[in-house]
Amino acid sequence: MSPTAAGEPSTPVDSPVDSPVDVEKLAAEYDEERPSRRLSPVLDRAVQAWSFLVALFVLHQVFWPVEQGNQYYLIWFLGLSLPLVFVCYRARMRTTRGDRDDPGVLDWVLAVAALLTGLYPVLPLPQWGVGGGGFQDFLDRQGSLLTLDVVAGSVLLLLVLEATRRTTGVILPAVCALFFAYAYYGGYLPISWSIAHSGLNLEQIINGLFNEASGFFGVPINVAATYIVLFTIYGAVLEYSGAARFFVEISYAAFGRSRTGPGRTTTLAGFLLGTVSGSGVATTVTLGSVTWPLLRRAGYPKNEGGGVLAAAGIGAILSPPTLGAAAFIIAEFLEISYLQVLVYALVPTLLYYLGILLAIEADTRRFAVQGLDMDTPGFWRLLGRWGYHFSSLILIVVLLGLNFSPFRAVVFATFLAFLLSFLDNRDRMGPRKVWDALVAGASGVLPIAATTAAAGIIVAVVSLTGLGLELSSLIVDAAGGSLALTAVFAAVAVLIVGLAVPVTASFIIAAVIIAPALVALGVEDYAAYMFIFYYAVLSEVSPPTALSAFAAAAITGGDGFRTMVLLMRYTAPAFLAPFAFVLTENGQGLLLQGGLETVLIAVAVSAVAVLGLGVALGGWLRGPVRVPLRLLAAVGSVILLYLEPLWIGVGLAVLAVALAAQLALPRKTPLPH
Repeated sequence: MSPTAAGEPSTPVDSPVDSPVDVEKLAAEYDEERPSRRLSPVLDRAVQAWSFLVALFVLHQVFWPVEQGNQYYLIWFLGLSLPLVFVCYRARMRTTRGDRDDPGVLDWVLAVAALLTGLYPVLPLPQWGVGGGGFQDFLDRQGSLLTLDVVAGSVLLLLVLEATRRTTGVILPAVCALFFAYAYYGGYLPISWSIAHSGLNLEQIINGLFNEASGFFGVPINVAATYIVLFTIYGAVLEYSGAARFFVEISYAAFGRSRTGPGRTTTLAGFLLGTVSGSGVATTVTLGSVTWPLLRRAGYPKNEGGGVLAAAGIGAILSPPTLGAAAFIIAEFLEISYLQVLVYALVPTLLYYLGILLAIEADTRRFAVQGLDMDTPGFWRLLGRWGYHFSSLILIVVLLGLNFSPFRAVVFATFLAFLLSFLDNRDRMGPRKVWDALVAGASGVLPIAATTAAAGIIVAVVSLTGLGLELSSLIVDAAGGSLALTAVFAAVAVLIVGLAVPVTASFIIAAVIIAPALVALGVEDYAAYMFIFYYAVLSEVSPPTALSAFAAAAITGGDGFRTMVLLMRYTAPAFLAPFAFVLTENGQGLLLQGGLETVLIAVAVSAVAVLGLGVALGGWLRGPVRVPLRLLAAVGSVILLYLEPLWIGVGLAVLAVALAAQLALPRKTPLPH
């Protein structure tokens, strides 16, 4: 078993529905990470052994941290992970060498170089006067690096960029190179330009990237080496313990026989499977392989079915208890608990799924969707026999509430999932499955390790040059000091960045450059970060790339562009709700901040706004809704999201007019497909 890309299923999810879809092939093709190699058996076993040791090292760090401190641990994590990227990932997207695709000479040279330069700061090298001396000596040279330090840091910089190119494509490395060039040549910019700075030489830049507790070893890689790798291992254990199969089956049992059952089944299964994969595209592909046959049999057209699949898949990384990687970075940036981030995400998640369910209700009537009789055990039988699979998810939240660190909480939940596997003979996790789960967890984080190390370049340059404050001032000035216009500019900027780079990287870039613009206009820092988080995630469903939509279209056989357009209809509430909690103080009630009255009003009014958007975008309420009334409902819903008393009244009045006019019309037949 060669290592898989992050988020790619390590085992197929069993399903009561046969499907010809090749899940692993599609996940590799459409996920945001490039496919890994198919290694020869001997090399594959060696890579597995290395990955297994990395996983043990990560678990050891949770309970017995290294004495030298967190930076020492991060150096070891990157130094052990980066070489695997050159062994496991191709230099080019495709290869002509058949099933086996072992690394060539250049790959091995790069892997060895990554090992040596990655671990250079902690290696007990003799102090030659040009570098070396071990970890403490390396730290003591902060701000005055020696020749060998600069050479090692420069080589590591190039290796990180190449590893990122192999795993995520050329855009992020190009952005990092642009930031590096700005740091080096910024002193040559006209002094009248606000982004000009005094200029940095190579030693100063490498010092910020390599020696200080930022750059390669800053917050981004810290999140990958602590939160993300542990949750990846947890997701692998859930798969091998049978939890993934149970999540799909109980979703069928809960909703399958009603007319809205196929759509609701897809939505619930997507939410539950998202706790396993942690990737919107991977969840879409895995979900589609087992639920598209149901949607097709129920009467969903190809493009609309693809929209449901992609919306359910992307919702998985917007939803507690295992949000996407960017949520962990929010906790680190704000120096708050991960549980607090989950609290912020709760209501927006509910609004997101409310929007999907309303769209499903409209579609069942528009397309005369039928309920299905499926050969699955009853809901209560499944829950009574295998409901224990929910317990590890619940344990994470409980332990976070008891002030356990997220690291220990997820490790305990992983151990519980392992123990529960012995309650079913099909899924007992013996030594082989434990080995496979730890290998899958450690190898699955490789693309994220490369991405976060590269993102650290951007963070370091912004910190060294003060670029973030300057760019945020430019955004505010361009918006004329208007908070609403600044929020629009910020949303568009995050979406554009997200088209080119993975979610984690786009969030980090936006957090250090765009968030200060919102904070400067009075937005609370947590609201600004959550605003950016949602738009970074939604870049996966935004034109013109929309990876989740094209992955879903590949499964359904639909048109990728039309699926993308329909997906926008399902996810519209998620695009609009974030504006509510940055435009007004009352809107922060959606993040469960403020008094009880503020929270209740914000939640209730926003739910009504989502209902209005459902009518406007779904085009159905006791029959097809005419275009003028749909526009009226859309206007009323958008007004409601400005959560001030006057505008709430105006929005409710506009919605009431649209509703009354629609109810006064005679019922019509369903719209054509």
